[in-house]
Amino acid sequence: HYFIQSNLRLHLMPERTRKMSGSKDSAINLKYLSLIVLTIQNAMLILSIRYTRTLPGDMYLATTAVVLAELFKMLACFAVIFKNEGSISGLFKHVHHYTVIQWKDAVKISVPAILYVIQNNLQYVAISNLEAAVFQVTYQLKIMTTAIFSVFLLRKELIRTQWMALVLLFVGVSAVQLSQSSSSSTASDVEQNPLLGLIAVLLSCCSSGFAGVYFEKLLKGSDISLWMRNIHLAGYGVVVGLFGVWWNDGDVVKEKGFLHGYNLWVWWVVAMQAFGGLLVAVVVKYADNILKGFATSLAIIVSCVVSVFVWGFVITFQFAFGTSLVLGAVYMYSLPKPPTQIISSA
Repeated sequence: HYFIQSNLRLHLMPERTRKMSGSKDSAINLKYLSLIVLTIQNAMLILSIRYTRTLPGDMYLATTAVVLAELFKMLACFAVIFKNEGSISGLFKHVHHYTVIQWKDAVKISVPAILYVIQNNLQYVAISNLEAAVFQVTYQLKIMTTAIFSVFLLRKELIRTQWMALVLLFVGVSAVQLSQSSSSSTASDVEQNPLLGLIAVLLSCCSSGFAGVYFEKLLKGSDISLWMRNIHLAGYGVVVGLFGVWWNDGDVVKEKGFLHGYNLWVWWVVAMQAFGGLLVAVVVKYADNILKGFATSLAIIVSCVVSVFVWGFVITFQFAFGTSLVLGAVYMYSLPKPPTQIISSA
């Protein structure tokens, strides 16, 4: 009876009300979808890189993986613009307009592009020398670096809750790092240098924070599409990345080839880096700050659980305490500002 009455009420409901209800449901579904996508992207990329860096046999070159990811990202963006424009000539005109005619904007974007390439290479170094769970927690320091650069470069104001969150974040990450230095919490046979991993992740956080804030500053008032921006970023990334290959691994590439050590898992990592970021960029507009913070927290938990079962990672009390502080800090920082504080800071 309840089912029949519900259907009858739905049938008698005004058309406008039904449309509003349907649009509300679809918005909720998109938010949940964006949460799933963000969580999977945040967790799977780190876990996949860690897995490929601990496999036995010949190790692939991280510098070449960064270049291929940028190349695939650029090709994907070209394909989207081609679909939107409807022809090769339309694609050429679009790219020519935003690259040649508006060349100043294209040149300015080289700064974050170079920093993102450095960041991606540093991530490989960090993940190769830190457990996936430890890296995932420590990498949240990018929230602090982004906040600091935002205050100095964009003149943004942080409320008291956000400053408290940054302090909690720093204390939590410190606790996690101390837990690693005081115990060998892994059963992995892979040789690691935790100090090198820590330095790499800290430099990666600084690079990520500055590049993100600089990029945000460039985009204010810009009419360039998401896809064209990524073509510029990826184009610079390929050039700078190839220089990195020549500088760091030139002899190995000459002797063993550009794709030395590649297998299906490595290609999966490259695809995750190339297309995962674009997918996140598409769905992130449906996610508010709280949802993004929640996705980050879920990704940390997933990384911890997988690390325990796959690599024998041991969760100590100190690690759990530090991780809890980081999760709380991420949630606190993502909370919306009270209306009064938003008005006063405007």
